[in-house]
Amino acid sequence: MDESEQGEARLGGAVRRRRRSLDLTLAQVALRTGLSAPFLSQVENARARPSMRSLQRIADGLETTAVDLLAAADAVDRPVDLVRSSDDDAGLARDAGTRSLVRGRRQLHALEFTGEHAADREFLHPNDELLHVVDGTVEVEADGRVHLLRRGDTLYLAGGVRHRWRSTAPDTRLLVVAVSDHVTA
Repeated sequence: MDESEQGEARLGGAVRRRRRSLDLTLAQVALRTGLSAPFLSQVENARARPSMRSLQRIADGLETTAVDLLAAADAVDRPVDLVRSSDDDAGLARDAGTRSLVRGRRQLHALEFTGEHAADREFLHPNDELLHVVDGTVEVEADGRVHLLRRGDTLYLAGGVRHRWRSTAPDTRLLVVAVSDHVTA
């Protein structure tokens, strides 16, 4: 089994553990996510690789975040961990221009979003989050205001602030850094 397949198996196991911890059936998760029970079963058994969008839907249905599922999939904590630009995200392809920049169960998580992304999802995190525009432009709706961020701009959001964002240029690169819900020892 190569490293990508091992990552898929770990991600499937993380999804299964979370589902079982909530005492949910595959059918119940399917209703919560809009994804089919057979697809969810394939994800859990490492026979299907979810897109980042599907993983976010699964995480929402399991009352967690995609970042925490990815962290649970790569539970091996290394004191120093280099993530190369060519690395696969715990078995996830870089679909929809999303890449995890931190592996394992950490206090801090970072994602890089590239290309166009729609504001079709609202976020509400209990912990703080930082958005930094590396290239392009991003429109962020937060706390009843719309903020247009350009290259080099950074927006800090305290925990509990409802927000959504969308890229407004095809060449956009956005770095999102968040404090995790869990703390490692």
